[in-house]
Amino acid sequence: MQVEHIEQRLLEHFPSSEVAVNGDGSHFDVRVVSDAFAGLRAVKRQQLVYAAVNDWIRDGSLHAINIKALTPDEAQS
Repeated sequence: MQVEHIEQRLLEHFPSSEVAVNGDGSHFDVRVVSDAFAGLRAVKRQQLVYAAVNDWIRDGSLHAINIKALTPDEAQS
C-alpha cells in the first residue's frame, strides 16, 4: 500500500480537507482536518475515515491505521 493511494482516497471522501499520511507497508498514521467532523464525537469521526478505506482493511492491504480526525479549529489549537 502506497501513502499516495491512501491520501488520494481520503481526499476523494473529504474534499477541500487537509490530509497527511505517514507509514510503511501496511501500518499508517493518518491526519485528516475537515469541516465534515464539526459536531461529531471522536468515534464517529474515526468511523467516517475507516469507511473511506474499509475495502483495503478487509482485503488485508491496509493492516493498521492510526487516525487523527480534527476540525480546522481544532487543528489550529
